[in-house]
Amino acid sequence: MSCKIERIYESEEEKAIRVLVDRVWPRGISKDKANLDHWLKEIAPSDTLRKWFNHDLDKFSSFKEKYKKELKSGEQQEALEELKEIYKKSDKKVVLLYSAKDEKNNQAVVLKEIIDHQKKD
Repeated sequence: MSCKIERIYESEEEKAIRVLVDRVWPRGISKDKANLDHWLKEIAPSDTLRKWFNHDLDKFSSFKEKYKKELKSGEQQEALEELKEIYKKSDKKVVLLYSAKDEKNNQAVVLKEIIDHQKKD
């Protein structure tokens, strides 16, 4: 059992649990083509945080900290717990899907770190 991240536009992983972690549906992808098992839109960063970050690489470290704080309450915390349960119960690979162009600085990277840390606990 493992967790990985993929851009939804390039994802081909079919023998996995596919989880979209964006708040907004990705442009140009039909729901059929997405082939999702889960869409956890509540787990995504708040609109305020997302707009503040605006994929500015210089802000990514601060974004990670602020996003992790957001994940500790409300709908985001519930969605994170749901993701952790999906991971724990799965006998397949879990793929976190996102639509951002930046493959190294986005919310899926942060979520994968959290899931990977959970594996060690």
